[in-house]
Parts: sequence; structure tokens; C-alpha cells
Amino acid sequence: MKKRLSMVFAAGLAAAVTLGSFPVKVNAQQLDRDRDFDHDFHGFVPGSIILSGTVYVGNADTVTAGEVLPHGCLNTGPVTNPNPATVNVPLLPADQTPSNTTTAVTVTCGYASDNGEAPNLNDSHNVWNNASTDPNFGVSSPIVLWNLSTHGDLLGRLPVPSDEIVTSFSSKSELALNRSADGRSLTFMGYRGGPGCPTLTLDPTTNILTQGTNMGPISPTAPNLIDVSASSTPGLCDPTNPSVASYAGASNPTAYYRSVAEVDAWGRISYTDGDAYSGDNSRAVIKANNWLYYSVGNDNNGGLSKKQLPVTQLGFNLSHSTGAELFVPGATPLAPPDNNMISYFVFPGDKPGKDTNFRGMTIFNNTLYVAKGSGGNGINTVYQLGTPGVLPTTANAPSGGLLNEPDTILPGFPNTSASTNSPGGDYPFGIWFANATTLYVCDEGDLIYTPNQVINGQVIVADSGTLATAGLQKWVLTTTASGSQTWEREYVIQNGLNLGVPYSVPNYPASIEPATGGCRNIIGVVNDDGTATIYAITSTISQNGDNGADPNKLVKVTDLISATQPATNRYLDRFVTIRSARAGEAFRGVALAPKEDRR
Repeated sequence: MKKRLSMVFAAGLAAAVTLGSFPVKVNAQQLDRDRDFDHDFHGFVPGSIILSGTVYVGNADTVTAGEVLPHGCLNTGPVTNPNPATVNVPLLPADQTPSNTTTAVTVTCGYASDNGEAPNLNDSHNVWNNASTDPNFGVSSPIVLWNLSTHGDLLGRLPVPSDEIVTSFSSKSELALNRSADGRSLTFMGYRGGPGCPTLTLDPTTNILTQGTNMGPISPTAPNLIDVSASSTPGLCDPTNPSVASYAGASNPTAYYRSVAEVDAWGRISYTDGDAYSGDNSRAVIKANNWLYYSVGNDNNGGLSKKQLPVTQLGFNLSHSTGAELFVPGATPLAPPDNNMISYFVFPGDKPGKDTNFRGMTIFNNTLYVAKGSGGNGINTVYQLGTPGVLPTTANAPSGGLLNEPDTILPGFPNTSASTNSPGGDYPFGIWFANATTLYVCDEGDLIYTPNQVINGQVIVADSGTLATAGLQKWVLTTTASGSQTWEREYVIQNGLNLGVPYSVPNYPASIEPATGGCRNIIGVVNDDGTATIYAITSTISQNGDNGADPNKLVKVTDLISATQPATNRYLDRFVTIRSARAGEAFRGVALAPKEDRR
């Protein structure tokens, strides 16, 4: 057997690293705290599962209480109550008149209300409290791929070089993990530094913010950058986006590609940069059997209103760079709006670009499916994009291009407006087909902390909406009396998730009360006995400043595919926890291990 490639963590994760003039503060001891840390990765074990996640490596100095956030944001007045700046954004030529060629957009900065310490037992500091005073708040962090047995035992650990790609620690919708159609690689998305955006200048007299034309130096890729998940991409620099710079003292606004990382069975990684999802995060990516990447994500952290978006070039570009995208591996990034976005639709009264706020995705029978489960616009449901059995490409796109690919809500799935701003509702995330007529959907719940709920003598912090539909939903395609086909939800598997029941985490304050709220990304395996085993990442409800930063769990459950009612025995339809995140860890995605390429 040929010797496997050995990979060690990049030298960039030393206790202190310098990238140009940018100091990277990394707590190497915290990153390497696992007693079972694998310093010499020897490849993924066939037949195992891979768990993606991240480790917070910041410390008190990562954020300074009282400083302006995001870094580089320009406002006059007090830090805690600033005067919003005004950006005059040019209208599209078709909407311009001699007396009105721009539209005014306001930009308001936030500030740090706490330092950079993770929740701990020594004091009351909590870095995620900053989310209440900086709505864009996030801290970049290293990505880890844990190789686990199907029972959750650690087989190996691949730390992804954080001078190449990072994630945002509290962004709970990031780092979905998918195995390629040929089974030989895994894909996920993260942030890679690109050319910085043009300089912003604030006139303190008029309070008007203007954008220059000089592109900046390459932005650093490293842990402990601030608000990277809300940054602009190099190809779509938004002057109305308050997330200006990822570190204090940057010479230009920093910008980050939303990039695809592809990992083979030996742990070798290649990267493809993308310019979509400016101002927000990329979520998931799959390599299809046509060797192309299909991704989903969201964009637009700027201040353009839904009326201003369609009439400005900036708004038009933003509206057409969110949702599902087609990537060519290794290709140069395509600048929005000409960057191969798939399907475009706006429901009446909604903000353009937000109805395609997709998070989950899968490919089955050569058909692309996506799930939407967050945001105040659109319909939280499961969509089919394109024609059944035909993956969208530039070669087979309809007249007008990929944006005109058909989008279809699966018959029987929710088809009315839903928002995560209210209790209950539908919150689909991960999706997996066991076969052509059985679809499992993970619903993360509304994540609304509701204290002092007592059910069956047990105190919980989830609301009634979560208890009704959160968990693993089983949908079955049935034929009606008229001969049409529709999907019906057979049941929701919740047993063993302990929805809303606070659990303890060593070295994590009990007062935060983390509890499972539902589940997010999933993968499954069809077994020889007619059952399916599904692995899922849990969501959390808590009193944390950002419940995406809570230590969560990897769980699994086995279901009889042909069943129409949940099982009552102790083996089927009962979740078991096979791995729990530690304090300062967060789990994000799960996939089957890639196979060796023996060609």
C-alpha cells in the first residue's frame, strides 16, 4: 500500500504571527487542547464520517470594549450613539434624471460592548455579547475536519491551514460539508483574502461618505479577524456596508472571496475563489458528476432599501449575486452580476435578492434541490432548481441564461410566506433523499429562548413552535386520487434530541443554558435491512449573545424507510449523541468520508 500524504497544521498558527503589518493573535495552546490531537494526518478512513467545525482561538485582546465596530466604520458623534453617515449611490442610467442621479443611503456603525474572551467560569465576559451592539459581529476562526467512526470515535483530525481559508465562528449556517458525486472528495466554503476595496472618506462637515477608486492590498487570511462574514467581496465592494475592515489600522477596506475548498481522501486541499455573497456568508457547495461546483448562500449587508435595490447598479449587482451559484473549479472569480447565479425570483413586497436566501442543498437523480429557512422575506421551504434530471449549466441554460432556470416548490411543502422573526413556522435546513419517494429534512426550530416552560415535569427553554416541528422531518411522495403526486410529512423524529432541555458543557457557564433547538446539516446511509441511518448537526437555543456560538452536538438516528409512523422500540427513531462540542468549539457539517482515487 502506498504511503499516505502527511499533513500538519500550517505554521501560520503559532502563538503570534505577522502578516505584513497585521498582527495575528492566536492561542496555540487552546487550539491544541485536545488530548487526542492528531499531529500527523494520514488520510480519511474509508467507511467513516467527517465532521466539520471550528475552534475559537481569540482572547481578551481580540476585541476591546468601547471600540468602534466593525473596524474602519466611519461615523461622527459618540461611539455608542453615532450620527449615521450618508452614501450617495448612483442610480441606474435608466432611472436617472438631470436633477436626481443618486439616492441617499445611511450607514451606521456599532461598537464593542465586551472584550474578546469566550464564555468562561472565571468572569462574566462573553465575546458574543458584542452581537447586541454590532449586528455584523463575528470572529474568524480555524476550520477543523474531524474523522470519526460511525459511533463518534475519533480516528483522525485535519486542521485546515488558516492562512489559506477561515470561517466565522458564530455564523451557524456556514461550513456545510458535502461529498462529491463520484465520492472522491469533500467540499465546503469559507473566506479567503482578496484585493481590498477602494478607500472610504467621511466629510465631517456634511457627514457624507464617498468611495474612491484605488483597490487596496491583499486582505489577510487568518484567525481573529472581525466581521469577515459580513465583509464585501473584491468584485462587489459596497460602500453602504458598515463592515469595512477586518482589523484595526487597515489601509483600505478589506475584502474576502467566498471560496470553495475541495479536500481529497489524502487531505490535499485545492481552492476556487468566488465573488458572490458579498456582505454575507456562503453556506454549502457540492461537486456534481459534471465536475462543476454548485453552491448556496446569501448576500447584502448594506443599507439599500428594497425600493433602492432595483434602481441602482450596486443594488442590481447585489440582487443578482445571492442564492444558488455555479462555480467552475479553478476558474478566475466572475464579478457580479455576471457570475452564474441560478434562478432569480422576487415575491411581491419582498426585498430583491432575499427570497433566495438558501442554506441547505443536495443533488439527487441529477437534480438540484435547495432549502430556505431563514430571513424575513420569501418562503421557508424546499425548492427544485432547474429541470428534473438536468443539472443547470451555462451550456444548457434557457434563453436569458441561468437566472431564468425554473424554480419549483416541491408539491406539498410550505408555500406561504414564513419568517424567523416570529415563533413557530418552518425552518428547513439540511435535506437528504433516501430514495426517490423519501426525503428527510432537518428543521432547526425558531431558536427563540423561552424560559420556565414545564412539560412532563421537566423545565425547558423551547417554545411550542419548536416542539411541534423541529427535528428530523420525514416526507414521502404520494399519489393522489387524481393521479398527481405530492409530498406529505409523515412524522417528525424528535425522541432523544431533548428539545429545549438545557445541558451542561465543561468549562462553560451554566447560566447560558444551551439546549438543542432542532437540527441543521445532515447526511444519511441506506442500510441493507431497509432502514436509513441519518447523522445530523444540532442547533441551539440559549441565553448566549449569539446562539450560533454555543457548543452543539453530532447526533444520529435510524429510521425504517417504509414506516408511516415513528417506531416505539428503543432502537429505531431515537437520536443518540455520538459527539459533543467542547467549550469554544462549534460543529457545522457532516459527510461520508471520501474514497481514494485509484485511477
